[in-house]
Amino acid sequence: MDQRKHIVVVEDEPTQRQILLDYLTRQGYRVTGVDSGAGLRRLVERDLPALVLLDIGLPGEDGFTIARWLREKSGKVCIIMVTAASDTIDRVVGLETGADDYIPKPFDPRELLARVKSVLRRADGVVTTVAGPRVRMGRRVLDLEKRVLVEADGSEESLAASEFDLLRLFAENPNRPLARDWLLETVGHRDMDVFDRAIDLRITRLRRKIEKDAAHPEAIRTVRGVGYMFVPPKD
Repeated sequence: MDQRKHIVVVEDEPTQRQILLDYLTRQGYRVTGVDSGAGLRRLVERDLPALVLLDIGLPGEDGFTIARWLREKSGKVCIIMVTAASDTIDRVVGLETGADDYIPKPFDPRELLARVKSVLRRADGVVTTVAGPRVRMGRRVLDLEKRVLVEADGSEESLAASEFDLLRLFAENPNRPLARDWLLETVGHRDMDVFDRAIDLRITRLRRKIEKDAAHPEAIRTVRGVGYMFVPPKD
């Protein structure tokens, strides 16, 4: 059985798709190319990949719609959005759909490879500094082994790799103010010169998932001039 990480390239332009297929294959990955969301859906039903490199500007069903579907399908699949636009709006929407990273065209293949490795490494990360496999966060519980949020009734919600990474960092550092820049650097997003609100969007999304009232957060609190702090529940 092929043990290589499986990457799916969703790109409608044949030449660009083949370039990515050839390059990533040479880097030791098992790579499949599809030209549409429909092609990805069919493939995912047969073989769930480790990572999807997803072009935003697809004809018909755009990359945002596909990313939302993929994230609902599984929280384990990593998603890197590819956009030809420099507009921040695309990046905001991409992150809000649950993507783990994004890269604008044109890009250096070495930069793409670095991002692929970073996202996969974070997805494979092992938690070693938190005592116990579960940590209560707000109204839900973070299962560190299964990488999911657990409701009181036992139901589970999958997390994107980037969401899990942030919650894990908070769980490892309770009652400690964590700087925004440090959080960004630790979860692997180093290009924040072009988009420095990425961490705020992720925190907003996580608050909706764990807080009793996201408008008045108690678990992940804002520390003015610094960043954020996780406060474990007292009861």
